Amino acid sequence: MQKQSFARGAFILTAAALVTRIIGFINGIVLARLLGAEGIGLLMMAYPLIPLIITLTELGLPVAISKLVAEADAQGNQAKVKKILAVSLAVTCTLSIALTATALLGAKPIASFLLTDQRAYYAMLALIPIAPVVAVSAVLKGYFRGKQNMKSIAFSDVIENTIQIVCIVALVQFLIPYGIQYAAAGAMTAAVLGEAAGLLFLITRFRMYRQNSGVREKLSRHLQQGKQTLSELLHIGLPTTGHGLISSVYSAFQPMLITKSLAVAGIGTALATKQFGLMAGYAFPLLFLPSFITHSLSTALIPAVSEANASRNEILMHRRMDQALRIGLIVGAPATVILYIWATPLTTLVYHAPEAGVLLKILAPFFFLHYFEAPLHAVLLGMGRANATMWNFIVATAFKAMAIMIFGTEFGINGVALGIGLGICLLALLNFFSTARIIGFYLDARQTMKVIFSALLMAICGQFAFSFSQRSGFDLLWAVIASISAALLVYCMALAVSGAMKRKRSPQIRKAPFQI
Repeated sequence: MQKQSFARGAFILTAAALVTRIIGFINGIVLARLLGAEGIGLLMMAYPLIPLIITLTELGLPVAISKLVAEADAQGNQAKVKKILAVSLAVTCTLSIALTATALLGAKPIASFLLTDQRAYYAMLALIPIAPVVAVSAVLKGYFRGKQNMKSIAFSDVIENTIQIVCIVALVQFLIPYGIQYAAAGAMTAAVLGEAAGLLFLITRFRMYRQNSGVREKLSRHLQQGKQTLSELLHIGLPTTGHGLISSVYSAFQPMLITKSLAVAGIGTALATKQFGLMAGYAFPLLFLPSFITHSLSTALIPAVSEANASRNEILMHRRMDQALRIGLIVGAPATVILYIWATPLTTLVYHAPEAGVLLKILAPFFFLHYFEAPLHAVLLGMGRANATMWNFIVATAFKAMAIMIFGTEFGINGVALGIGLGICLLALLNFFSTARIIGFYLDARQTMKVIFSALLMAICGQFAFSFSQRSGFDLLWAVIASISAALLVYCMALAVSGAMKRKRSPQIRKAPFQI
């Protein structure tokens, strides 16, 4: 199997993520226009229940697989790699079948207890079969990540999203005459079909690798000798499961938490569902769109840091972290500027929902720190510090839940957005301090200030260009395109002139917690 370097693997994943984000963004636009804010609200209420099943099925094994396979590869221990894969597949297949059956049998009670709008029941039911598909797919992706072969993951993601959008257009249009609840269920069915297509590709790639490498050992033989391997997997996987479990439980309760806080603020159920749809279905996709770069880097970062950790190469670990965080800064700064200044024009053009622009503008500054959270999380996992990531997430999630209730009951949906933003900031800061405490943290203040100055200059020029375009009688679409293009050009020129894009020497390792 061809192995890519960290930079090449990150580039492949970033390119694929760009394609899938564009497809996913188009998918979101199609859904928003076919279903409307109310239909999106039903989708967002149903979807968070399923990650809970997936988290319990995976037991955090994908991250553990990626780390352990990378370490075993660095040590040349291919027998251990095969044991890791065999044990992981056995565990996830067994759990996924059991939990899917349980979820199907208990769907009615779950829906009556958790769903504030019972029309979301059909969407929840349609998504339950995705659990076993995602579980097996996650194991194979963890294996390919550990092997640092990112092409298979990249192609599977593109296939999955392409099939999904085709199925969404067909199923939603077919079912919408029967009612918004059935159309939402059709959208969820499309997600299952897309995930299944991606899994079929991964299985095909894995079988090709087995044939080319001459691997013919039976899984049963590895399972018989896999007790120690299972123990190592669970040592990493269980804290990751705790992180995922808290995330899934919170995601499942978040719609209810938000709608209840809005009810206390005097907002009715139908309007609360619509406002939740505006935030979760309209604002969040725009906010998460630029983060595909940092998440792709993080995917490649876990095995790269694990390999460096296994070789006790601290300088390489710092270099990898520095590369990821610098890219996060260079990408996150202009993304924050665009999403803040052009918030209402973007939501008007994309969704025909200018009211979502207020929520986007509130959340955009907080999301600046989100672009650093994923690389920091990946570094901690690569060093085997899953416990730290779990506890950081628990603290941040508890804080976010309280902030949503406090601000939501006082300020309505704007207060909910403020509470979510504060929780995002806290999580990023906790992961920063955990990383700094464990291996130290180097920050080049001059390079950081250059990027921030470039972003401020971009904001001033972009605002001026947008105002000038509107005064000149430009259509809103062309005014947004022209002003954002001009702002990005100014940003890139400022980076080039200031030397912020120049490659730095590798940071020296300090004994202090972090250096500026």
